[in-house]
Amino acid sequence: MQIDPYLSPHSPKPMYAQIVEQVVAKVMAGHWQAGHPLPSIRELAAACKVSVITVKRAYLELEHAGVIVTRQGKGSFVAEQLEATRQLAAGEFQAQMQGMLEAGRKLGLGPQEIVGRVERELRIPAGVTPHREGKS
Repeated sequence: MQIDPYLSPHSPKPMYAQIVEQVVAKVMAGHWQAGHPLPSIRELAAACKVSVITVKRAYLELEHAGVIVTRQGKGSFVAEQLEATRQLAAGEFQAQMQGMLEAGRKLGLGPQEIVGRVERELRIPAGVTPHREGKS
């Protein structure tokens, strides 16, 4: 089974957190559906070139977040209920947005300039209201 891990030793995030982030990304993107088996802890540790303890911690975090379930003797699988995964992703989005806003403030950018930069990145013309998921 291939996870294609990319862990950066230069990232401020610990290795286990990078593993958690990548597994959540695969699940949220739909690459791994409910019931999909994850690599064993040893397989992933070897692929990532990290200790078994690091991967075990990542899997425990994923299990506590409701992203995966572990069945004794069978392995770990993507959980059937993914609402916790969506909440985790929403929390990550909020944290990233707060970081972006803080960086903007440090640069002395006002709200309109921050919004303008976001619109340019999204390629949304100014004055057009983007479609919002979950809203009618």
